[in-house]
Amino acid sequence: MQINTKDLISLTEANQNFSKVAKTVDEKGSVIILKNNNPHYIIIDFKKFEQLGLSANEDLESIAGRILKDNLEAFTELAR
Repeated sequence: MQINTKDLISLTEANQNFSKVAKTVDEKGSVIILKNNNPHYIIIDFKKFEQLGLSANEDLESIAGRILKDNLEAFTELAR
């Protein structure tokens, strides 16, 4: 999964304008919500969720670990 800086939304903005979050997910497949200027949440289209091979039965920590591993370079760049 590629992370585009245009797909980053602050937690405040997400709280005030969730329709923008939903529209971005509809258009791009996912959105990352920043908390204190750091990636904290990800909202992903369910179809994309299924394409990534994620399962509703899979442990959340293993999903997060896999996403982090797959996108470590992008998250490292965002953390700068």
